[in-house]
Amino acid sequence: MPGQNRSLRSTYVPEIKQRTIVVYAVTQQEHHLWRCFNISSVTYQINEDIKDKEIRLIGEDGAQLGIMASSEAFQIAVEKELDLVKIAPGSNPPVCKIMDYGKYRFEQAKREKEARRNQHIVEVKEIRMSPGIGINDFNVKLKNGQKFLKEGDRLKVTVRFRGREMAHTNIGENLLTKFAEECTEFGTVDKNPKLEGRFMAMFLSPKVAKQ
Repeated sequence: MPGQNRSLRSTYVPEIKQRTIVVYAVTQQEHHLWRCFNISSVTYQINEDIKDKEIRLIGEDGAQLGIMASSEAFQIAVEKELDLVKIAPGSNPPVCKIMDYGKYRFEQAKREKEARRNQHIVEVKEIRMSPGIGINDFNVKLKNGQKFLKEGDRLKVTVRFRGREMAHTNIGENLLTKFAEECTEFGTVDKNPKLEGRFMAMFLSPKVAKQ
């Protein structure tokens, strides 16, 4: 409350993936909960935790308020019923900003959640064949590969050589080349056929991004 002698203390409650800071305002007359908020993996020093002798202060409106003692900056934040947050600890002197830290973290969490929702996860599907694969089996695998590419997934096509088949790896290379030619409508080759041990693999990327 304005005019009252206020002191702040922070209690850290550990959790597995995030921590919750509960900030209490303590007056001479009463103890009451002032602010509670969640923070993600990025942690900031705030309020009384900032012990630097001098800091460069930015106001809540972005105005440069100059260099001053951290205690003085903290008092300014208290008078505005806001928080003092160290946003650039590596600067000389460190840079602090006055803000509603609970609101800032809430909005940042919303932005991070929205960004994760909009991320496109591209899976790598695999088609496996042998050098002596029949035409019907080849067409079935080709149809599946085209389906994967149309759905926006990356595709790995592999030919496995057994025994004497290693003497005729060109058959596998021709097989993969034919497979790629049949997929040109839906994908492009980003890694040409390459022999590694008994396997020859080729990678195709979809022309349409996964939604």
